[in-house]
Amino acid sequence: MIKVSVLYPKGENITFDTDYYCNKHIPLAKARFGSTCKKVEVEAGIGEEAPYIAVGNLYFESVEAFQFAFAQHEAELMGDVVNYTNATPVVQMSKVLIS
Repeated sequence: MIKVSVLYPKGENITFDTDYYCNKHIPLAKARFGSTCKKVEVEAGIGEEAPYIAVGNLYFESVEAFQFAFAQHEAELMGDVVNYTNATPVVQMSKVLIS
């Protein structure tokens, strides 16, 4: 299992619409990825010291499964980012060792 984390950093003049992200963007991603995406989590940073406003975690069976699913819908999903943030997301792909 792998996890694709999309981290949205805090910063001066950075905006993030949590409602849009949770109720529009994540359902869009889930619909496009279908059963290829095994699980989705959304986290919100707490406190001033948190470096990220939000983190989206998407779980897939393999890197190849994610790459295939994402490639088909990349333009649509990336084009939707401007609807909820002006932050430049940081993406990390991780192998899940314990779940």
